[in-house]
Amino acid sequence: MVRIGPMASPEFPLNRRTLMAGLGAAALTPIWPVAGRAQGNPQDNPQGNSQGNSQGRPSLALQAGAESLALRPGSAATPVWSLHGPDLAFKRGDTLAVDFGNELPVPAVLNWRGIDGASAAEPLTGRPPLAAGGKDALQLPLRHAGTFLCESALLGDGQAKPSRPRPLIVRETGPVAVDRDEVLLIEDWRVRPDGTAMAPGTVPGDTVPFHTINGRTSLDLSGRTNERVRLRIISGYQRSVIAIKLEGLEVRVMAIDSQPSEPFQARSGALVLPPGGRVDAFIDLTAPASTTAAILLHDGKEARPIGKFIVSNEPPVRPAPLPPAPPLPSNGLPERLDLKNATRVDLPLGGPSGDWVTPTKFIATAPPAFRARKDRTVVLALTNRAATATVFHLHGHHFRWLDRLDDGWKPFWLDTLAIEPGQTQRIAFFAEHSGRYLIESAATDWAAPRLVRWYAVE
Repeated sequence: MVRIGPMASPEFPLNRRTLMAGLGAAALTPIWPVAGRAQGNPQDNPQGNSQGNSQGRPSLALQAGAESLALRPGSAATPVWSLHGPDLAFKRGDTLAVDFGNELPVPAVLNWRGIDGASAAEPLTGRPPLAAGGKDALQLPLRHAGTFLCESALLGDGQAKPSRPRPLIVRETGPVAVDRDEVLLIEDWRVRPDGTAMAPGTVPGDTVPFHTINGRTSLDLSGRTNERVRLRIISGYQRSVIAIKLEGLEVRVMAIDSQPSEPFQARSGALVLPPGGRVDAFIDLTAPASTTAAILLHDGKEARPIGKFIVSNEPPVRPAPLPPAPPLPSNGLPERLDLKNATRVDLPLGGPSGDWVTPTKFIATAPPAFRARKDRTVVLALTNRAATATVFHLHGHHFRWLDRLDDGWKPFWLDTLAIEPGQTQRIAFFAEHSGRYLIESAATDWAAPRLVRWYAVE
């Protein structure tokens, strides 16, 4: 039985280096034992539902516009930019008809983080920026189930206000053995003395850092004894790598960056996420009623509580905990990659920008970083030449993080990877989807620019 103690002090012994090293901890953790799917009532499996329209193509209307957040107690709300519309929850296999309106005073483009193969919806290469007051319509194929992110901040460096992303949930077509599904979107902000928020890509100066979880400065969750909760934890941080720790809870990682992984138990209940990273974790509340677990955030400098998980006084949801969950259903990514015959590309990050440009200066006719043949494995050697850690993000495909000797890979798929200064990491992906896709790079510094290039699968 997991014992959850009283709200603990934020003892979270991490610094920037150990936080970065933690990105690889998952590969060193023993794999969680797999058991058969839990049997229960249909009410125990709400994941089988979907907002998709079985009679036709589901539609979504989104508008980029103004919003305000209460970041400073006792002060006026802080104006920011956001995407307005209904909850973004659909079902695997849907093709989403999106109507996008830009009500901001600057151009905007939608960035669908984690969606593979949507070349016609790809920002900058498939969809040009939408001018202020403009409208656009696009089709978005939802091939995979998972936790995704829709954002309009690709052009946001140095703008008048920072922009918030929106979680996009694509549910599995079959039931998943959980009682409840919760999304935790964790974001950071830099606020000037006059109460205005600063966009990334500029020197923060005398700003004060703040964080939010689901748009609030703190969040309390509750559940009943023996309840299983699926937490979809999303880093909306602009540049920093963070860790989220669920104090005293056993946290079983089920998916990373929208793709199912081999289930494993997170070390000490801590999850490390780069900017834009997503982790799906299962939490079993096996403690008695009235116990509390702290939710702690570490940004490489200090730890702080951002919420808590309370076991309610209601009767247990079932007499005993559920057995360990089996892996989530596969999204169909290949089990093996042909590294021997792969196309290999050296791709420097950081240092002199070279062919990397800011998104506002991107030209679709510029030469690609590389070209790949369809249905062939591609291996990228990512060397960070910068003095600080750099985050790499691949659009259009998910990749495997290779072992040092190129003789295997970590037991999960990713679309984002943080690389320490002077290090080289190798990743491999199967070039399944034809089209033109972006690659992104940014140093882990608020003032660092977001940089882009593109690649082609032909």
